[in-house]
Amino acid sequence: MTPNAFLNLRRTHGVAPPAAVAPARSDVVVVGAGLIGLSIAWRLTQAGRSVTVVERDTVGAGASLAATGMLAPAAEHEPGSDPLLPLALESLSRWPGFRDALQAAAGLDIDYREEGTLVLAIGRDEVERLRFRHDLQKRSGLDARWLTGPEARAREPRLRPAVTAGLYCPHDHQVDPSRVMAALVRACLAAGVAIVEGCAVEALDWSADRVTGVRTAQGISRADTVVLASGAWSGETGLLPDHLALPVRPLRGQSLALRTTARTGTLAHMVWTEQVHMAPKSDGHLIVGATVEDCGFVPGVTAGGLYALLEGARRVLPGIEEMAVEAIWSGFRPTSDDDAPIIDALAPGLVVATGHHRNGYLLAPATADAVAALVAEGTLPDYARDFGRARFASAPQRVFA
Repeated sequence: MTPNAFLNLRRTHGVAPPAAVAPARSDVVVVGAGLIGLSIAWRLTQAGRSVTVVERDTVGAGASLAATGMLAPAAEHEPGSDPLLPLALESLSRWPGFRDALQAAAGLDIDYREEGTLVLAIGRDEVERLRFRHDLQKRSGLDARWLTGPEARAREPRLRPAVTAGLYCPHDHQVDPSRVMAALVRACLAAGVAIVEGCAVEALDWSADRVTGVRTAQGISRADTVVLASGAWSGETGLLPDHLALPVRPLRGQSLALRTTARTGTLAHMVWTEQVHMAPKSDGHLIVGATVEDCGFVPGVTAGGLYALLEGARRVLPGIEEMAVEAIWSGFRPTSDDDAPIIDALAPGLVVATGHHRNGYLLAPATADAVAALVAEGTLPDYARDFGRARFASAPQRVFA
């Protein structure tokens, strides 16, 4: 199967085609039909808003369908990420309710898995770094359990004997991104959201100091509120005035899908190493990701990226040598200057939700609920108030409701 065919399969899952033309007016226009944009749109319709989503490419084309689907606040926790941890844990606590409501609305299972994460080390240097990570997790109050090499291999018998130690993070979960995106599209369409693909926003429509809609090649789509959720493209110049520019850039990530069989076996947990992470899915795929490349919007996959993924996986899981490589792909993570999201009202009628880096799936429920509250009440809930744009400025800026 070609990469395009594989990703198209992950994208569709029988979803009805979105709308072709944006309505002339909605209560809210969401710019971006990725995970964050569709989650926000769905939550807003539940609050009784009419919503249009406009997407420059196709649903999930930026990062959402290229992701692994990790909900892993413990494994992701690293030095410098203490400010993000409360938001990550808050969002993880919202995931079961988000999952249940989404599956009921869409009639699709999203492959929500709760086996936890194993973080592995080989050799003395990696074990020392893993102990440092474990100390950080314990200081932060996270449940992460130290494993000897034999204990790690008892949980995953197919691991290489060279695995020296590990951490077990039992509360880290995962979802299948393709199923989540398909479910969000179905739920949004069922709720009356208009989703328009291939419709780039050329400019915001302003009236005095207020945003009143968006301008596209199809014309003006007016709204009481515009939500900018266009991922890595949120930081592009031209759409926002200079004084509202967002410190968001793309980080390319390459990943691949391996087809497991009864002979090759698969993993029971998400497995992380210093080089890669591996996520088993219920459809028989083992997703291996992901490189981190600060190369701008340069698309495609590279020999070096593919080699790094395969060698990183083979280092701990020798059985991948017999697994078929079904697809390789790349996507663009939306990354802010501090690797944390930007959730804010930038001006009257203009809200932003972007910069989620590699935590988009983990943070989606909390982000959607925070934006819904901001649109309805003019203020963010307490858990999201530290993630405004003003934190990047040398002086505090006024935040508009």
